[in-house]
Amino acid sequence: MSEWIGSAWNALPEPLRDPVALAIPAFALLLTIEWIAAAKLEDGVRGSYSTRDARSSLSMGLVSIATTTAWKALALVGYTAIYVYLAPWHLPADAWYTWVILILGVDLLFYGYHRIAHRTRIIWATHQSHHSSEYFNFAAALRQKWNNSGEVIMWLPLPLLGMPPWMVFVGFSINLVYQFWVHTERIDRLPRPFEYVFNTPSHHRVHHGRDPQYLDKNYGGILIIWDRLFGSYAEEVERPNYGLTKPVDTFNIWTLQTHEYRNIARDVAASRSWKERVGYLVGPPGWTPQAPRERATAGSD
Repeated sequence: MSEWIGSAWNALPEPLRDPVALAIPAFALLLTIEWIAAAKLEDGVRGSYSTRDARSSLSMGLVSIATTTAWKALALVGYTAIYVYLAPWHLPADAWYTWVILILGVDLLFYGYHRIAHRTRIIWATHQSHHSSEYFNFAAALRQKWNNSGEVIMWLPLPLLGMPPWMVFVGFSINLVYQFWVHTERIDRLPRPFEYVFNTPSHHRVHHGRDPQYLDKNYGGILIIWDRLFGSYAEEVERPNYGLTKPVDTFNIWTLQTHEYRNIARDVAASRSWKERVGYLVGPPGWTPQAPRERATAGSD
């Protein structure tokens, strides 16, 4: 199997093995342009950048490159086993419809994972760091989590349906690259047909808002139609306030990544029953035995 993995991976053109790496120069250019605009333009866009906050975001993004690579290496072995031994058919990598299935499948599964991450505390602990910035800019787009285990599990249907494992990673990288540009306040509303179908900065500003009317809305990656179909869509009425509803008040990247795990451990240790322990683990962020619907710590990326 190791030979099969190697040959499949080597068959992919070098740049496409990681579209995220291919996009890094564009990320850097756009971030620089936005940073200069924030410094030079006095146009009412409040607090576009903080140097310390941006440094934390960039540092978390750099570490995530290594952690994501490790998770993908582990996933590749599992996906290959599923693809080889369990998939009822193998989709051809050179067929246009395979790529359509890939892009739509990855985006729908991302929507599902993203929604679960905001409603299940133990998974929210992996994702909340992305929402921890009180600024909304291209630097915040790079404030990525270090634990991709939830996404790895969520992608399992793709190799099971015969999607070549390397294509799964390319598809998710394309999805991730698309989401970079929606993290900005410098782009206002786009033409109505585009706004209706695709995720845009306006939609994603809502997603990062901590205001009550914006919590748990607009989970889409590339397409916003999933939110429209499944009842999680909200229009941007006014500029949101960003960040967690209970700010962490630190720029320490380790604390930003791990504080919610410590909070969960504390709550579980203080629990009086197994029902409470399970509630603190898989209930929504802010769950308590007295007020299950309370949203104390949710920051709803």
